[in-house]
Amino acid sequence: MFEITPNLNPNDQTPLYIQLYQYLLKEIETGRIPQGTRLPSIRKLADHLGIGKNTVDAAYQQLIAEGFILSKPKSGLYVAEFDEQFFTPSQDSGSQFSCLEAVQPLESNYPFDFRHGHIDKDHFPVTIWRKLTNQVLYDQAIFSYGDRQGEPELRVELAKYLYQSRGVSCLPEQIIIGGGIQQLLSLLCFIIKLENPECDGKKSGQQQLNHYGNVAVENPGYDGAREVFRQHGFSIIPIELNTGGIDLKKLAKSNARIVYVTPSHQFPMGMIMPIANRMKLIQWADRVDGYIIEDDYDSEFRYKGKPIPTLQGIDSFGKVIYLGTFSKALLPSIRLAYMVLPEQLLKSFQTNFQSYEQPVSKILQKTVALFMQEGYWQKHLRRMRHIYQKKHETLHQSIRKFMGENVKIIGEESGLHLLIEVKNGDTEDTLIEKAKSSGVKIYPTAKYWMNQNQAKDPLLLVGFGGLSETEITEGIRRLSESWF
Repeated sequence: MFEITPNLNPNDQTPLYIQLYQYLLKEIETGRIPQGTRLPSIRKLADHLGIGKNTVDAAYQQLIAEGFILSKPKSGLYVAEFDEQFFTPSQDSGSQFSCLEAVQPLESNYPFDFRHGHIDKDHFPVTIWRKLTNQVLYDQAIFSYGDRQGEPELRVELAKYLYQSRGVSCLPEQIIIGGGIQQLLSLLCFIIKLENPECDGKKSGQQQLNHYGNVAVENPGYDGAREVFRQHGFSIIPIELNTGGIDLKKLAKSNARIVYVTPSHQFPMGMIMPIANRMKLIQWADRVDGYIIEDDYDSEFRYKGKPIPTLQGIDSFGKVIYLGTFSKALLPSIRLAYMVLPEQLLKSFQTNFQSYEQPVSKILQKTVALFMQEGYWQKHLRRMRHIYQKKHETLHQSIRKFMGENVKIIGEESGLHLLIEVKNGDTEDTLIEKAKSSGVKIYPTAKYWMNQNQAKDPLLLVGFGGLSETEITEGIRRLSESWF
């Protein structure tokens, strides 16, 4: 039933049926009850509002008499259809929402969208996923609350997978499941605040609230992580990059004790941190008694060179917090990520967050666990690595074929995106607008710098996961025509 919930005041001098009539009239005039809408029957609306049927009937009859609603025999009451210009909304109509912007679509449709967050949807094993989900739903235990750290069977599978594929050494008990990297980072911020030695209880309450310490971040780097730290009250220290990733000398000169890095595929520049730098970074964390937050971004997809162990895998001091996600290798829409905590932070979580419920669907977690237990995960990964490698080669070859020396390719060793530095004299914004005019959506990088004036201009981000090889080739051809 289309429900109507007016604020009727029985103590008002205006009769209830007039109040209801005035409410309905205003809702129809402002379009909040759309034309053609079937209204509740007299009996249902009277029951819903707890008023008499005669009151509802009187309001409806007045609207029928004025032509605002129609009674259709054996069908019901409907809002009448009017010309678009029939009503002039009153000044205060919708005024309670005046501070809100109109809802806009997340993104416009372009035939060739090189967004870096898109994945290959055509090869997702829908039939297998449906079968496993149905299998999970037969278990009556699925309808209860789940483990607050995440379903045990999923954490067991993750611990095995992370050790075999990424060299992460952890117990299932160290893993916390979360609804995406940002949600886990937010939880981690709470934990770090409780553990930060600088909050020693000797300062006033206000000083403790405002003195959580500093977090060093890559510059340029993932703006989504940076925003989480900022909103939690951390002071953010941007550290520039060199060929090996974050500049360790500049990090050492900072007064940060926590650093957030993406060593497997630096976002957005794409370099991979060498093993020597990883060792030095861990030594820095031990020396300052701090922590490294390792976001293993795009780690599943590598196209050149040998795999390098994760920071967590070579950490012997318990200073690395490891983060990973299923967004790129499986689906971004499942919103499932994981965090591996070192012992001290794990104790803090288990002590201080006992009342926190697990945010990720238990049904989804058990489905992913089955997907891994029955061997589908590894099979899917092998298939997607092959598919993405072919797409990566197609993108690289197309850029070289159509753009030649007019661009420089940056960060093509791994992941689902690369950068192109364009040498035609246009600005980043101009290049993006020219691309749109040819049906191609391509993305800026300026927002990834703490100070956007530091951005190398023009440097554009090209994701290829969501496009076919044919679309990649045609999209790059169109880009080249619009730019050169």
